[in-house]
Amino acid sequence: MNDTDYDQLLYIKTVGTLEVINQSVHYNRYEATPYKGLEEFFSEHELKNTDKVIDFGSGKGRLPFYIHHRFQTTVIGIEMSNKLYREALENLEVYKQKTKQKNDSITFEKCFAQDYEIKSNDNVFYFFNPFSVQIFMKVVENILQSVDQHERNVDLILYYPTTDYIQFLNARTPFKYFKEVKVSGLYEHNENERFLIFRLLVNN
Repeated sequence: MNDTDYDQLLYIKTVGTLEVINQSVHYNRYEATPYKGLEEFFSEHELKNTDKVIDFGSGKGRLPFYIHHRFQTTVIGIEMSNKLYREALENLEVYKQKTKQKNDSITFEKCFAQDYEIKSNDNVFYFFNPFSVQIFMKVVENILQSVDQHERNVDLILYYPTTDYIQFLNARTPFKYFKEVKVSGLYEHNENERFLIFRLLVNN
């Protein structure tokens, strides 16, 4: 299936790119993770329905809807763009109608990533290069402060990971490299077409 077919399966509209209205050099354009990549990654790395996933730079919500459809896992999308946030809410309304979802397993919040208050049960964090390493550092700092207050194991999932993100995690945080998943057919032409998981274990 292509991306449009997947959108139709999930009753959502996420195909296409959009330049983020905010002109700051700290924020990158919106682009949804390819469904092909999501299929390969989550075939090798399953989530539990007890996990709580935070998608930073969630755009129109492709990742939250995909994860919920596949694993019935709770997902929160964090988005700074008014336009993308509204489109995510429109997708959510249709998704809930079509799938008869009555709970709040998928939610979206409009705020800057560094301003999102990490909850005590947030344990999986997803990043597709939504912003500069300076903002990434602040978000990771918030995650670590939350772990200090409420001990739990945490995963960071990076798609199309930048060298800056990787170097920061390796050199200045307790997160450890855990797994790499290459997107077949794409990685051969672009070595950034991969997922990396960095894990923090406090409860073995």
